[in-house]
Amino acid sequence: MALNLELDHHDTRILAELQADARLSMAELGRRVHLSQPAVTERVRKLESAGVITGYRASVNLAKLGYGIRAIVRVGRAEYARVVKLIQQTPEVINAYNVTGEDSWILEIAVIDVSHLDAVVTKFCLLTETSTSIILNAAREHQPMLPARPEDVKPPIKKVDNA
Repeated sequence: MALNLELDHHDTRILAELQADARLSMAELGRRVHLSQPAVTERVRKLESAGVITGYRASVNLAKLGYGIRAIVRVGRAEYARVVKLIQQTPEVINAYNVTGEDSWILEIAVIDVSHLDAVVTKFCLLTETSTSIILNAAREHQPMLPARPEDVKPPIKKVDNA
């Protein structure tokens, strides 16, 4: 989906700064992007109104909240409405994606321990086949994203056979 809003370098910097720290005051954000507080406030409102900025959240350490295991659960084909209902009834589901391919759903869950993992996964097993992978380490999470620029996408280099 194309962006209906022209973003300049100030908007891009605002997005980068807010993704790094959404708690910045408008005055501090303005200082960082070299705009006045009223100007930066107006730009943030414009980005919110356009749906570019969709919300502000606190990132939490799940382990410190007592969730010792995070896992990815791949859910096979099942009736869409039943899966959505079960996802909504399962607070351990952090993220849920309806996807293409062999699986219909990819879920990220957080649980206390192995028995809790078993209990949550069993709910989905009653609908269809599942496959579960425990997350050992996260190499990247919450990557800040800036506007896509077609010139940044390079086609793969074709290898020429000189034979």
